[in-house]
Amino acid sequence: MKANQLQLEHPWTRPWWQYSPGNGSTFFYIILIHVLGLVGLILFPLPDWRILVAALILTAIGGVGTTVCYHRCLAHRALRLNSIVENLLIFFTIFNASGEPLTWVANHRQHHAKADTAEDVSSPRQGGFWWAHIRWVYQWSGSEVRRWCPDMDKPKYRIWQRLQIPIIALSIFAGLMLGWQAFFWLGAIRLVYALHFQMFVNSLLHMTPNLPEGVDSSRNIWWLGPFQLGAWGENWHRNHHAEANAARFGRRWWQIDMGWYVISLFQALRLAYEVKLPKKLLQQERLLSEAPPPRRTQTIE
Repeated sequence: MKANQLQLEHPWTRPWWQYSPGNGSTFFYIILIHVLGLVGLILFPLPDWRILVAALILTAIGGVGTTVCYHRCLAHRALRLNSIVENLLIFFTIFNASGEPLTWVANHRQHHAKADTAEDVSSPRQGGFWWAHIRWVYQWSGSEVRRWCPDMDKPKYRIWQRLQIPIIALSIFAGLMLGWQAFFWLGAIRLVYALHFQMFVNSLLHMTPNLPEGVDSSRNIWWLGPFQLGAWGENWHRNHHAEANAARFGRRWWQIDMGWYVISLFQALRLAYEVKLPKKLLQQERLLSEAPPPRRTQTIE
């Protein structure tokens, strides 16, 4: 097999700096935010607490958008969202630089369909940690929307492809209105943090050692959750792969799942509906609903 053909079929064999056609802007963005983030940490290693809180809130809202809207709602149809809520979450997800919905969903659905194989968009089993963690973002040629998410190939989702660059530019530079410290912490530093702690889902959470071929590599890592802020719950990745179409990722009371708590709130406010539960929890609900009412004891006066 010729070297260039091998690189087309196995893009992780390329040099790390060689982006795939059409991904030059993505590669430039990744380099840019890391350089700006490093400069920001040197100049302002300890930000004002109000700026830090604002950065954490923006990161958390974007994380909710990723886990609730992109992942559970759009990619797996585990629930449906009110259209206004859906569009707000799409905006904040792009503001967190997690990508526009069509590309995100197409890549994710292919990941589930081809997990741990050479056709998986981000398999560490094939390309190693750094391929799964960051390199696939600019070296993977992209999953076809018409094949993987034809149900979403509509103007209301395509419009976000045009809006993506202006929203990300706003995300990087909006902090300048509050000064240089805010520019770095609300922009590049926040974006670097959000990028890596979401990418651990593709890398670290798929690196179960010593597995035979064909065995699912996904795993749960409890300590990763708090660092994911609004996306806390994505760390129960083994749970998710076991039952991908369920809206709840936590299976035990102690498995904190911020995405599920937000969904429960939306459901109570009638902003989310058609919410799918894991089979075991669904069976428990059915048993409770079918149980006869307790007998009333009659008191004799």
